[in-house]
Amino acid sequence: MRTRVYVDGFNLYYGALKDTPFKWLDPVKLAYQLLPAGYCVSKLKYFTARVSGIPDAGAPARQQAYLSALATLPGVEVLFGKFLSKTIWRPLTNLPVAGRRIGRHRSPYDGGEGI
Repeated sequence: MRTRVYVDGFNLYYGALKDTPFKWLDPVKLAYQLLPAGYCVSKLKYFTARVSGIPDAGAPARQQAYLSALATLPGVEVLFGKFLSKTIWRPLTNLPVAGRRIGRHRSPYDGGEGI
């Protein structure tokens, strides 16, 4: 059975690949491992957004290298949206032995892709 696969690149990276040795994952091969026998990936759409490089200056170059590699795979289409970033307030929870006060701090938040 012919199957189309849709991949949310940010959720895949931040939810499963970041801080692992599997950053060069082939999403087509992954799809075949997840699909039942007899299914064929006819198209894979990889949705992502360009990273800013603000927290990590090397991130845009690494992302481009991966996206260039994806573009060489037959049937893969990379689609770009906009990276939505906002600051949110999060509560701090510290153990009394940590020597820090309990309060709130601002942290960056990936609001998702604006596709």
